[in-house]
Amino acid sequence: MRKSTLIGALLAGSTLGGGAAYADDHLRIVDEPLELTIQMNHARYPVYEESWPVEQAARELTGIHLKDATVGANMRTDENTGKTEALNLMLATGNIPDIVGSSRLKDFVNQYGPEGAFVPLNDLIEEHAPNLKAYFAERPEIAAAISAADGNMYYIPYLPDGKYGRAYFIRYDWLEKLGLEVPETVEEVEEVLRAFKTQDPNGNGMQDEVPFFARQWPELIRLVTLWDGRSSGSDTYHDFYVDNGELKHPYAGEGYRDGISNLARWYAEGLVDAEVFTRGSSAREYLLSEDLGGMTHDWFASTSGYNRLSESIEGFEFKAFAPPASVSGKRIEEHRRIPIKPDGWAIGGMNEHPVETIKYFDFWFTEEGRRLANFGVEGQQYEMVDGKPKFTDAVLNSDQPVNNQLYGVGAQLQARGYFQDYAYEEQWSNEFALEGIALYDQGDYLIDQFLGVAFDAEEQKVYDRYWPTIRDYMLERQQGWILGNGDVMAEWDDYLATLDDMGYQDVLKVMNSAYKRQYGG
Repeated sequence: MRKSTLIGALLAGSTLGGGAAYADDHLRIVDEPLELTIQMNHARYPVYEESWPVEQAARELTGIHLKDATVGANMRTDENTGKTEALNLMLATGNIPDIVGSSRLKDFVNQYGPEGAFVPLNDLIEEHAPNLKAYFAERPEIAAAISAADGNMYYIPYLPDGKYGRAYFIRYDWLEKLGLEVPETVEEVEEVLRAFKTQDPNGNGMQDEVPFFARQWPELIRLVTLWDGRSSGSDTYHDFYVDNGELKHPYAGEGYRDGISNLARWYAEGLVDAEVFTRGSSAREYLLSEDLGGMTHDWFASTSGYNRLSESIEGFEFKAFAPPASVSGKRIEEHRRIPIKPDGWAIGGMNEHPVETIKYFDFWFTEEGRRLANFGVEGQQYEMVDGKPKFTDAVLNSDQPVNNQLYGVGAQLQARGYFQDYAYEEQWSNEFALEGIALYDQGDYLIDQFLGVAFDAEEQKVYDRYWPTIRDYMLERQQGWILGNGDVMAEWDDYLATLDDMGYQDVLKVMNSAYKRQYGG
């Protein structure tokens, strides 16, 4: 992967040839059409589609024509590796496309960019990308977060917009039926879940209710915050978190220990879905439509949409409620929209047109380009109303979710570096979602997030040597404890000792070294 012959070829192929300058009030980048190859790997769209209407519009506006050169499109992906296997395969071929877009791209380009596999972007942005330059000047913390250990930026990220992501949801109609109030504390949550389990709120005469369920099982682990633990420091599950300027891992904290102990008890008592680790993404759809699910922690917009079930389930009302107070009285919402994702795109080291390419990247940060990336094509997915894009009735009233429709035309692609516009989501968020967001905004429950680090070569070796096996061990014990295979309280000291034996302190050392270099302090 790091053969000198490959890197030499990449460096030899990288030139900074000039291109046509932007014309005043015009988005065209080149006088004559220019083809650039692209590798695009993402779980939602495993290859680049030249036929996407959004891409056709961008081609017409800029003169840049992207041609698919994706390898490894059919390789498996999961939450941990993203498309890293496909990226490794691409690198091994020795033929890197002009543009590489992928989920979980950041660590890959920050590792191989300094070796010549990807073009550093700092000078290109400074000289040829006014919109990107303005964005990073306004958000210097984003520039710091995406920079590699050598100080260079090697990719343009997907930049989410908005503050709120997931929230606590509960069946208000079940609460009313059982004469219960919305729970305000962790103790009251337990009381409500037990009532859901034993008092037949769905009225079918059977004890078949599932008090707490989750589409993604780590949302069960999120509940350790109710015992002052942490489950993650970012919107990526199982991540490190910042505590008074120092990086720690949540799965080594006493609040986490106490939370896991109580969640194991809830699971044993049937307050948690018995299939929480195996039911998967269908959990919300199945348990709510069958009038079985009582409480979850999930996305505002999509979860609020299930109130449509009131047409078939009398009185159905599934709404957000404020984060319950923890055992010490703290109310936090651990999940929020992170301002930067490790997804995005980079310029391959063999690209012979890096200036034109950075101008193409910059196009997506213009007003027109950002609108195209977020809303699709004017006259097809949206119309301009009072100077703002508004989705057509056909899009808003379709049986298919709005975001899925947009993926299908090449909009909202996270393997493209672009700045999301939250206004796109507001249009298909119903009154229940907006009411819940207002509730969370009023309470100010969000906490700061860890934006990631970039390792130097030696730090990367330590991290790669120890962390994957440590993380696997943490997750194995986590699930085992909840399922009743062991007692976290009795085993905790031995667990911590095992972590240290596996190299946990070495990992913390390099994490904090990289963090202080990247963010100061």
